[in-house]
Amino acid sequence: MKHFTTSDGIKLAYSDEGEGIPLICLSGLTRNSSDFDYVVPHLKSNRIIRLDYRGRGASEWANHATYTIPVEARDTLELMGHLGLQKAAFLGTSRGGLIAMGLAAFAKQCLLGVCLNDIGPSLAPEGLKNIMTYLGRRPPQKTFEEVAQSRAKFMIGFDNISDQRWLEEAHRHYIEVENGLNINYDRNLRKAVEEAAKQPSADLWPFFDALDGIPLALIRGQNSDLLSMETVDEMQCRRPDLMFADVPDRAHVPFLDEPQSLAVIHRFLDKIND
Repeated sequence: MKHFTTSDGIKLAYSDEGEGIPLICLSGLTRNSSDFDYVVPHLKSNRIIRLDYRGRGASEWANHATYTIPVEARDTLELMGHLGLQKAAFLGTSRGGLIAMGLAAFAKQCLLGVCLNDIGPSLAPEGLKNIMTYLGRRPPQKTFEEVAQSRAKFMIGFDNISDQRWLEEAHRHYIEVENGLNINYDRNLRKAVEEAAKQPSADLWPFFDALDGIPLALIRGQNSDLLSMETVDEMQCRRPDLMFADVPDRAHVPFLDEPQSLAVIHRFLDKIND
């Protein structure tokens, strides 16, 4: 991976591959650029840029007070500046989709379009509660194989997933240490989320509405505990042109290489690339 340094001196990792109109891929809360390993082989017509947020993956850790969506949005814009990009399309998984909506509100001139993966302007409490059960905590399992077996058993809403896929997921989200496995991100991310939760909840619908006038797509896991169909219905009401797929056998979040996911992503990119 390559690196650049942010305006507050944090060294962030990113990858940049392919040719064509740039597509910036932004991952989930605790995740990193490996989130998109499954879909990138299917994206041959675009320049694919992936960022590890501060405190995640191969990027440098920072003060946990900077693990916020506004700062991560600023980091994204600074990456664009580093690469000399004035505009890009965005594929945002969960947290990444919230960042993209934030960019729509404050830097819309940089957006060619946005594809959201299992995220919207209203977050279901059940999904948020489930995230807090693991956020910032080491897995009790001691090997990648044990993690894979645990995920296959306890990841409710995910069906028809191969054992190999669960093993790949284990390797993407944990690292091997002397006494077992550890998370591959700063555990203080939990503090950042807990502190944010103490603040008054923001109304995110204006951020979604700021996406007006640009291509917009949405992928949802049919069994998602974070993005409800009620929220999807309202999103579709506000954006009748929303390209949408409800992916069976998936919860939060789809892997993005499902046929339904790929169909929407390619429709979205066709609009961007025209």
